[in-house]
Amino acid sequence: MKLAVQVNEGPYTHQASDSAYKFVEAALAKGHDIYRVFFYHDGVNNGTRFTVPPQDERNIQHNWTALAEKHELDLVVCIAAAQRRGIIDEGEMKRHGKDGNNIAPGFRISGLGQLVEAGIQADRLVVFGD
Repeated sequence: MKLAVQVNEGPYTHQASDSAYKFVEAALAKGHDIYRVFFYHDGVNNGTRFTVPPQDERNIQHNWTALAEKHELDLVVCIAAAQRRGIIDEGEMKRHGKDGNNIAPGFRISGLGQLVEAGIQADRLVVFGD
């Protein structure tokens, strides 16, 4: 089965990110395809490389990055939601005259069209968070 996943909540504030990660991990282990993981609303906070949790806690951003690298996942961060929360890639950094970017490895910024496409291309769209 081809699945798309939408994550609407940020790490460390809601269980949605952890649940989505575990769901994707389990789906891949069972042989399902993950078409795309789309991070929306506060879920875009999963895609910042500036997250530094204490050493004895899980690092959700790192987990997503490692999973994406291992399985060639498409991790897409909504551009509008990301900009509102100060998350930008190199292209947006230059476009807005900022002095740095903070998108995590394995993540990319794009628009809502990527979510619509994922919903069309996948057999199921599974949403985590409000």
